[in-house]
Amino acid sequence: MASSPGSDAAFSSQKSTLSESPQSKKFPLTEEEIFYMNCRAAYLTVFKSSLDNIISKDQLYLALQHAGRNPSQKTINKYWTPQTAKLNFDDFCIILRKEKPTSKAELLKSFKQLDVNDDGSILHTDLYKLLTKRGEKMTREEVNAIVTLADVNADGKFDYIKFCKLYMTTNEQCLKTTLEKLEVDSKLRRQQFGSHIEERPERDPSPIPKPSPRTLKKTDQESFPNKGDTRSSLLATARKFKTSVSFTITMSAISNRNSKLTEPNSIKEWQCVHSKGCFFLEEDGEIISHQYKMQITQRSMVYLTIKPLNLSQAEGKPSPWLSVDTVLYILKENESQANLQLTCFTELRNREVFGWTGELGPGIYWLIPSTTGCRLRREIKPIAEEAQLVYRDETGELFLTKEFRSTLSDIFEVIDLDGNGLLSLEEYNFFELRTSGEKCDEDAWAVCRENFDTKKNELTRQGFMDLNLMEANDREGDPRDLWVTLHSMGYNKALELTEACPFVINIYADKCKPRIKAVHMQACSGQLEKAICKSVLNKGDAKVIDGYENIIVHTYKHDTWITSVFENKSDNKVIIHVNNELSKNCVNNRGLNIFAVEVAPKSTMVCQHVMPLNERQEWIYYCIMLPELLTSAYYD
Repeated sequence: MASSPGSDAAFSSQKSTLSESPQSKKFPLTEEEIFYMNCRAAYLTVFKSSLDNIISKDQLYLALQHAGRNPSQKTINKYWTPQTAKLNFDDFCIILRKEKPTSKAELLKSFKQLDVNDDGSILHTDLYKLLTKRGEKMTREEVNAIVTLADVNADGKFDYIKFCKLYMTTNEQCLKTTLEKLEVDSKLRRQQFGSHIEERPERDPSPIPKPSPRTLKKTDQESFPNKGDTRSSLLATARKFKTSVSFTITMSAISNRNSKLTEPNSIKEWQCVHSKGCFFLEEDGEIISHQYKMQITQRSMVYLTIKPLNLSQAEGKPSPWLSVDTVLYILKENESQANLQLTCFTELRNREVFGWTGELGPGIYWLIPSTTGCRLRREIKPIAEEAQLVYRDETGELFLTKEFRSTLSDIFEVIDLDGNGLLSLEEYNFFELRTSGEKCDEDAWAVCRENFDTKKNELTRQGFMDLNLMEANDREGDPRDLWVTLHSMGYNKALELTEACPFVINIYADKCKPRIKAVHMQACSGQLEKAICKSVLNKGDAKVIDGYENIIVHTYKHDTWITSVFENKSDNKVIIHVNNELSKNCVNNRGLNIFAVEVAPKSTMVCQHVMPLNERQEWIYYCIMLPELLTSAYYD
């Protein structure tokens, strides 16, 4: 019955992760150490400390699930008898030695015994007869939980091959997440292994009375399904898998010819304003951008668009960031900035342009630009040669290089928000806040106007060039401060714009001239997160996770992207494990195929955005989500 730690297939598959730790590179872990490391990883996913006790069947069931086991009710009853009051960490380890994880081969073999046609599927009618009549009987509701699982049932048949694959993927994800949590948490790594003493001989869990040899033989046989009877295994598998939710969305290749966004017929007669802005990628992966206020003085039909700004001067060679997705959320200001109501967002598309057409009443609106982060992301690539920014001529006079002047001209184009070819103090201060963190006051701006070329009290393009040349002269040609500015604006050492995406917003109205003003440059969170969640809840499909009626996954499908939002209606925090490994031709904004998110009580949050890697090819979004509800007893 007892198995060696090395024979634990599910846990042993995690050796590669363990072997990558700094300690294990110097001192390779033994099989015994790996076994106990995995035991602790599972235990500490449920409890704060390995010194805490298991005090209920439900806790035992949850801990065994995190350890990759597939416990049936008989298995739980075997270790939690009417006389059991609690189990400790040592008891848990002993149970794991005895209870082998279910392998994919074992599951398939069990299911195959019910496959009368040998076609990889089982008729629902046969499942109902077999699972509700004999052996460890399942209720009709439990069988319903199996036959209603998405993606594994069709035409009255249960696809057990796909079911096994999904189950094993979910199980492996759970194991991997628990181990990674232990690896990164230094506090958990320092905790002792409960009361475990390695040299102590193996014993049965103390609260369980020792069975007689005859009883032990019977119990051992119950640990595995009998030939021809898969009810015990299937019941436990269903109980585990039905608490996850999976999505499969097949998207066709995106065609620029089939555009949904069209301009109003009379738009040439409408009044128009525009403003530029930029998304900037921070070191931690967060994205910040300009945010705007728009004023509409009377009820009008309005046409709004947002698109990446093409700065390329070469004909037929567009800027590389034109593939970055851009969306504009329009929020109505009621009594205060804190009370903003989502009105609409630019969900229609024509090539790189996203837009919206509709009627807006008079008032103040906030325009919050957004990009998913699927395309605008950090790129780590070697730079063959650092660009030269300045040089000296024969006389020793300092000049800006042609490449640097071209880059500065592009930067000027981006920060000239109204596009009039001049920089106002307000426009220049957005640049200063981005590059130095400080504003230029009126006195400093007056000095700037006296020393550099201006027009109508605004800085010209040449004046902006001379200002940067002055900075280089102040540092005697040392370009380090210039590089700080360039990096802040999203440029790499080769003067390529890789961590920013400039954009332009156009607003047309038929009854009045709209007004737009940039008021902030800040992180794309807060109000934006609320707006995204609200839009997905309004337009997306909702799916309640079985067994967690207060946890809802909302999924919004667009031709260009897919967004999922978690809604937690419960009074407890929930951790949701997400697995995208089976998706095809997809990229998500988190940059990971497997991750976990925490959703606060009574809240909503964006889980992920997903886009195609190659828009010209079909892409398949396949995601498995497994929740873990934490009560106040399990977290601070």
